[in-house]
Amino acid sequence: QVQLVESGGGLVQAGGSLRLSCAASGGTFTIYAMGWFRQAPGKEREFVAAISWNGDKTYYGDSVKGRFTTSRDNAKNTVYLQMNSLKFEDTAVYYCAAGLLPGATSGWQYNYWGQGTQVTVSS
Repeated sequence: QVQLVESGGGLVQAGGSLRLSCAASGGTFTIYAMGWFRQAPGKEREFVAAISWNGDKTYYGDSVKGRFTTSRDNAKNTVYLQMNSLKFEDTAVYYCAAGLLPGATSGWQYNYWGQGTQVTVSS
């Protein structure tokens, strides 16, 4: 059983940056591909980014390409989401997830989820 805990969310002005972290415990972190999703009020969950088990491949949703970067540090059992040039429409609860399929973009393809961290971008 893998436990995931996100951190790093908060309030930021449009154009600013935030870095989210997702710390994993309770399992073998290195066998899992990791993903980031977000959900805004009244909207469906949206794929944001994913990274392969060793970090050599990354994948991004169209709305964040060129602005967000995901990375991982397997020695620390942590995955990161660097968010730059934030926009008002990036406001959402951000979740990290662990699964066995690299590059998966659907939530059902992930086995474990964190509790989420709120990101609010003021315009």
